[in-house]
Amino acid sequence: MNREDKAAAISELGEGIGKATNAFLMSFKGITVPQVTELRRQVRDTSSTYVVVKNTLALIAVKDSPLTALKGAFSGPTAVAYNTTDAVALAKALTKFAKDVPAITFKGAMLNGQIVAADQIQAIANLPSRNELISKLLYVLQSPMRGLATVLAANIRNLAVVIDQIAKQKGEGAATAAPEASEAPASEASEAPAPEATA
Repeated sequence: MNREDKAAAISELGEGIGKATNAFLMSFKGITVPQVTELRRQVRDTSSTYVVVKNTLALIAVKDSPLTALKGAFSGPTAVAYNTTDAVALAKALTKFAKDVPAITFKGAMLNGQIVAADQIQAIANLPSRNELISKLLYVLQSPMRGLATVLAANIRNLAVVIDQIAKQKGEGAATAAPEASEAPASEASEAPAPEATA
């Protein structure tokens, strides 16, 4: 690799892993080509990137990144999976793949700019993903609204029942009052004195 190619590679790595907020360093000794293809696909599904790096160039590319704290991990075959969004989703995909393909072993990681030891990566993978956290938050936020809607609906139903009962009572009262009113003139007529006969 000539000087220009090295400069281009360093620049590309700097724009990638150098600016990543989440990154996982892995060894991949013994992995097959089909396995790498599948790993790349799974990483891509988490909106992340997977690259195999040349250690000397990668160290130059990450000199201004917290990843420099893992410089000891940049030895032997090294691959980096990284993103700037969801570390948990990426950790879940990588740990699941590594469980099925033992050729993948973790060297260390960076989570939101903080360095994490290799043995802590599984703990990260067990955390809820960003989408799961958002779903839980939305559920919590919507619960009071659902409760309020239920209470309001119940109150409206109760009010409707009360109004209906009042209407029925008024209807029954009017029905009983009508016959009494019609009977009154007849009784009054029978009680009225007979007119005097004229001579």
